[in-house]
Amino acid sequence: MTRAEFLRNAARLAGACAAGGVLGSAGMAISADAAPVLRRPIPSSGEMLPVIGVGTAVVYELDTGDAKFSALVDTLRTFLDNGGALIDTSPTYGRAEKSLGEIFRRIGRRDKAFIATKISTTGEQAGIDSFNGSLRDLGTDHVDLLQVHNIRDTDVHLRTIRRLRDEGKARYIGITTSFKNTYDEYERIMRREKLDFVQIDYALDDRKAEERILPLARDRGMAVMINLPFGRGRLFSKARGRQLPQWAAEIDCTGWAQLFLKFVLAHPAVTAVIPGTDRPEYALDNLSAARGRIPDARMREQIIAYWDQL
Repeated sequence: MTRAEFLRNAARLAGACAAGGVLGSAGMAISADAAPVLRRPIPSSGEMLPVIGVGTAVVYELDTGDAKFSALVDTLRTFLDNGGALIDTSPTYGRAEKSLGEIFRRIGRRDKAFIATKISTTGEQAGIDSFNGSLRDLGTDHVDLLQVHNIRDTDVHLRTIRRLRDEGKARYIGITTSFKNTYDEYERIMRREKLDFVQIDYALDDRKAEERILPLARDRGMAVMINLPFGRGRLFSKARGRQLPQWAAEIDCTGWAQLFLKFVLAHPAVTAVIPGTDRPEYALDNLSAARGRIPDARMREQIIAYWDQL
């Protein structure tokens, strides 16, 4: 079953749910007796965070007048109403923060969201100005996680973020990268700094982070947020037209996206994963990866062996 086929069926099933089903323009809902979304602790605090989030790069860079914008509104409403919380964004993602601000103005639910954004510039004042712009665009007075994006001017911005944390404008501190040529420096920063979160790219066909970054994060007590879990779409391209292997039922997978996400979540260092999500049915499908069984070490190896021989 392809992702599109699965999602068409999921939409029909959602419509049949006794607990509300499809909510029309208000979004979608799953059955009231569905298992709760898996949560994992943020090591520095013990706060429990749902393991499936939403990434906003590219897909949330729409003008509010765009005909597709209403789908983004329904997507976040569906995500937050069905157990999701983590939303990752950045001032460098075009209009994404403005889009999120408008969505929260329309649906409320800011109290349900765990908002992560970034500073992605050079210089102290530029970083401060950038963050103030993020608060304005998001329509909030604080964010839950503030990260140095792609470890750009890291020392300067970490000082700023710590001050903002003390002022109550950011709750957690982190760094990000999605570029392998920065991994050595990324690791050095992780070893010398006390961080709540690290964010890094990791997928079934992109496992370099397993070598040193993920084990180091676990040793250092840092939450790990995974970006690009679908490999910028490469995984879906390779799986297109292929049947999901029968053994995927052993980990309660009904579609490829769930298999890809469950593989990432099975790594013991991973706290949460943030797939780009711009349709309500995608939100439900992704959240389903946080329900049911997660692969054990044996199953992870089986998934890798299967994928590598395709």
